[in-house]
Amino acid sequence: MVDQNLITTSTTLEGYRIIKHLGLIRGITVRSRSIFGNIAGGFQTLVGGKISIYSELCEKTREESFQLMVQHANERGANAIINMRYDANEVMNGVTEVLSYGTAVVVEKI
Repeated sequence: MVDQNLITTSTTLEGYRIIKHLGLIRGITVRSRSIFGNIAGGFQTLVGGKISIYSELCEKTREESFQLMVQHANERGANAIINMRYDANEVMNGVTEVLSYGTAVVVEKI
């Protein structure tokens, strides 16, 4: 089971030795804004500043893709993830894909 403290954007984990590489893992989610969200976001852009409705949507989307990636790593038998990254693309107007990916590994404490 992946320890959330053993997920890094680095290629190594200080204090741990990688004993097995299990390959690429990923979590992907696709989200769209609702008409009500677009209206509320539009009002927020009129006053300026942080657009909280979109910030919340982005954070929920990233978290969902992250959890799917961790689930994929667990299915492979990993206890850590190295070289973790996020990527996002607009699939169509108002529809965004967020991808979390990394390398699933088994590590042991040194």
